[in-house]
Order: sequence, then C-alpha cells, then structure tokens
Amino acid sequence: MFGGVHDAPDREKNPDAIDLARFAVTEHNSKTNAALEFVSLVKVRMQLVTGTMNYLTIEARKVDGGANKLYEAKVWLRPWQKFKGLQAFEPVANAD
Repeated sequence: MFGGVHDAPDREKNPDAIDLARFAVTEHNSKTNAALEFVSLVKVRMQLVTGTMNYLTIEARKVDGGANKLYEAKVWLRPWQKFKGLQAFEPVANAD
C-alpha cells in the first residue's frame, strides 16, 4: 500500500536505520566533496513508494571540527533490486 509520510518512533535506535544514516553522510561526502562525519540519527519518517523512502534527520559535523548541525536526508530503498540511493541531503533550515 502506498501512502503518505509517517513517523517511525524509536527507529532512530535501530541498527539498520543508523546504517542508512551513515550511508547518507558517506554518499553526500562522495557526491559533493564534503567532509562530514555522522554523529547521530535524530528522527526517522518513512513512506511506502515503489520500495521505501526514508526521511532521516541526521546530526553531523565537519571532520575538521565545528559545531554539530542537523541535516535532512532522503534515502530510497528497493531491496528486491538491491538498490539504495541518496535522493537528497540538505541542512535543516533554522536549526541554529
């Protein structure tokens, strides 16, 4: 069943969700030549599409120092195709 985005309470503690968040940071670094390191997974929301779209609120910081900041990432999973793709990775507006 396809539907809207819904919260996934306590999923931020799930090892698979944490792996997705780490993947998002690594992919963002690779695509943009950024140097962020994962700190924590703050929130998870999900949407059933053709697969699952994971909306992740991630806390990360620059490798060379600096304050922790929040980012929103979208990771699309289609396990039957062994597909995992970063669709978006942006700083959270007004998170300071």
